[in-house]
Amino acid sequence: MYDEYERKMSRTVEMLQEQFSSIRAGRANAAVLDQIKVEYYGTPTPINQIATVSSPDPRTLVIQPWDVSSLQLVEKAILASDLGINPANDGKVLRLAFPQLTEERRRELIKQVGKYAEDSKVAIRNIRRDAVEKAKAEKKKGDMTEDDLANAEKDLQKLTDNYIKEVDNVSQKKEKELKEI
Repeated sequence: MYDEYERKMSRTVEMLQEQFSSIRAGRANAAVLDQIKVEYYGTPTPINQIATVSSPDPRTLVIQPWDVSSLQLVEKAILASDLGINPANDGKVLRLAFPQLTEERRRELIKQVGKYAEDSKVAIRNIRRDAVEKAKAEKKKGDMTEDDLANAEKDLQKLTDNYIKEVDNVSQKKEKELKEI
């Protein structure tokens, strides 16, 4: 009975980690481009599917489209995103230079980490609520006893607590990473 809900909670934590990987932390990381889509022949396409992305040094990303005619499209998509970096276009490649984080920007990113973590916790609690409602409906139909319902609620709460603890651990790790930069 709990496998479905555990899978949903696990997926919520995975989504949180994906969101954290897209938070720019002062170092060049190709994962910041994962959320950006380029309108390529009428189809929104991730940058890594139309270009090679490399990091020649810790503060620079180089994007080299396989089709040079798509260079302008990639540049436009990066400018339209909330990445906050202006790409340098030399006609063949785009260079993204990641500046050193200011203390103010670091605080903003830590707040963003906290918001993402809280949103994930709310999602996990909503999954628990749905599971408890389903169990109560089964009890009402007579498919479950009062004791079974109490055990189900206790098990679901334990599962929820474990995943919320995991969200806290992941977010604390990301905050620590941001503070150390």
